[in-house]
Amino acid sequence: MQRLARNAEPYLYSAPALILILAVMLVPLAIGVSYAFRDMRLLNPFSGGFVGLKHFQALMSDRNFATALKNTVFWTASSVFLQFTLGLILALLLNRPFPGRGIAQALVFLPWAVPTFLSGLNWAWMFNPVVGPIPHWLFALGLMDAPTNILADPDTAMWGPIVANVWWGIPFFAITMLAALQSIPKDLYEAASIDGANGVQQFWSITLPFLAPTMAITVLLRTVWVANFADLIVVMTGGGPADRTQIVASYIFTTAFRKLDFGYASAISLVLLALLLLYSLALVSLRQMLLRKG
Repeated sequence: MQRLARNAEPYLYSAPALILILAVMLVPLAIGVSYAFRDMRLLNPFSGGFVGLKHFQALMSDRNFATALKNTVFWTASSVFLQFTLGLILALLLNRPFPGRGIAQALVFLPWAVPTFLSGLNWAWMFNPVVGPIPHWLFALGLMDAPTNILADPDTAMWGPIVANVWWGIPFFAITMLAALQSIPKDLYEAASIDGANGVQQFWSITLPFLAPTMAITVLLRTVWVANFADLIVVMTGGGPADRTQIVASYIFTTAFRKLDFGYASAISLVLLALLLLYSLALVSLRQMLLRKG
């Protein structure tokens, strides 16, 4: 009996945390999953019954969902690529000592501290030709025929939230890449310099291999976050014009909180969850395969 009590003691200590996790995370998740198989329309007092796979069958012919899925791929790929590229460049620059580096680091990391709702409002104002400067700058550079609202043009509307998302998300990559860069032993660079390696050769032979694990995990995490990130879309464009900026995450928000159809919104959420899980498993499997070959 005493042996059983000793073995159960660690689980008793962790029981409050486990109960809290179950109550706060798993229970709402289970309820949300159950909604996908039920008719949960708040404006219909007779809803709530079990409908099976009806919502998923409706998704197969939902053109709005297909459009949102294509927009999600473009939104996620463009945002993550630009955030990663610019964040890596900033990390490489901040890794070098120069006067005022502390102030520069604070300014670079500042966007990450701005709430996304406020960030979306600020960028929406900046893209507005009445109160914002960006359309006038583009017109002065000859990139626009007239200073018009970029967010109201179906051909350019998506680039507004992408620019705002890149500005807001660069610090994430800059912080993580800078931390990884500072963990690389300086002796390796000194030995490479003695051997005659230039800066480009040192980057490809030393910096990039050491950064590869950090790059993989940050790209994976950021891809999942951006694909689920509907704040800027909702604030700046609301999914318009003509659904040209509607992504799956914002489509879920529109279906749940504007159409008040929580059952259909939950089904869309499950499909997005499955797609992101498949992407994560594929990326992890690819990384493990490359590690085995290496």
